[in-house]
Amino acid sequence: MGGIPHDQYEPKSNAEKWLHKRLPIVGLIHNVIMIPTPKNLNWMWIWGIILAFTLVLQIITGIILAMHYTPNVAMAFQSVEHIMRDVNYGWLIRYTHMNGATLFFIAVYLHIFRGLYYGSYKAPREVTWIIGMLIYLAMMATGFLGYVLPWGQMSFWGATVITGLFGAVPGVGESLQAWLLGGPAVDNATLNRFFSLHYLLPFVIVALVALHIWAFHTTGNSNPTGVEVRRGSKKEAEKDTLPFWPYFVIKDLYALVVVLIVFAAVIGFMPNFFGEPDNYIMADPLKTPAHIVPEWYYLPFYAILRAFTADVMVVQFTSFITGGIVDAKFFGVVAMFGSIFVMALVPWLDTSKVRSGRFRPAFRFFFWLLAFDFMFLMWLGSRPAEEPYASMALYASFYWFGYFLVILPLLGLFEKPQTPPETIEEDFDSHYPPKSAE
Repeated sequence: MGGIPHDQYEPKSNAEKWLHKRLPIVGLIHNVIMIPTPKNLNWMWIWGIILAFTLVLQIITGIILAMHYTPNVAMAFQSVEHIMRDVNYGWLIRYTHMNGATLFFIAVYLHIFRGLYYGSYKAPREVTWIIGMLIYLAMMATGFLGYVLPWGQMSFWGATVITGLFGAVPGVGESLQAWLLGGPAVDNATLNRFFSLHYLLPFVIVALVALHIWAFHTTGNSNPTGVEVRRGSKKEAEKDTLPFWPYFVIKDLYALVVVLIVFAAVIGFMPNFFGEPDNYIMADPLKTPAHIVPEWYYLPFYAILRAFTADVMVVQFTSFITGGIVDAKFFGVVAMFGSIFVMALVPWLDTSKVRSGRFRPAFRFFFWLLAFDFMFLMWLGSRPAEEPYASMALYASFYWFGYFLVILPLLGLFEKPQTPPETIEEDFDSHYPPKSAE
């Protein structure tokens, strides 16, 4: 950020000077909150602070819940009921934690799709994007581990199905699955391991978030136009930016209050809206639920996992050329993780020189089709694994991979984008014309 104002901290008092020489923590905080920020950011740039707040909320409520939870298959379900019924405001803490996961994933999906639309992954922000995808994977793992802890029917059978996917890995699958479970099946050792990892991973996410903030502090924020802040001189840079405090902090806090009002309403009036009724029945290894489904935020990838059955031609072809090593189950696992991996590769798959989708008409069509495809996959993941849902999921999965692996690279070669504004200031003035001097 060389040459941009607001990014240099100069201690004033003797106490600040003394501390700055030994531990420049005040300067670090100053540079974070006073980072020069493109002044044309819109409301889609609010999700960062909501994600940060939710992460802190999840850690605090999670620590409190851990004080009362018992990671033992004979007592886990009863310990959750004890929290709900006997612990002072235990119901509020648990519902906040449970619905906090939902808020976390709603915010992260909007954050990711905002990045995909405005090209926030393009150079020089590839590392920022990759770190963001690692945060997302850590969130998915943490959410899955936490879903098992109540030890209800859906917790137990969801863990059985998902951990069973590791058994599909050729050669080492059974050993890998047994290592993950701590034994031949989902049991007490599994619950203990999942509880330990669920407690640990949020702090890994905190470390990744710190790296994420450091990365975009180094490269600067993206913005709706995709145009970079001018670096010629301090005066030019000041025309494109405003300090993060107070302008964007106040805007983000306003958005956070609005979101928290809705969040509080969900906790107060419909706390189990996103939950499964079967999870209020204690886990029973001898009684399988009629329809096993994961939490809603995994459903798109669950639909992709189930889409590639032994009847699908590409699965049959892959199985033939690998001598049967890659069967339908393993192909589905690869497709599920591959659907996330292709998102991580998007900085190199998008060949367009124009960053923002605002100036790419053809891109916008395919992008909104992708957003619809994601929601469609989410719905299909909640449906039974039968026709016509199976065929629909297969076609939707093909579009997901086709968008990233075929459409994006070709759009950069054949699309005729519109011309972005020369500067961020020009874009800002087009929306908020400066008042003429009287």
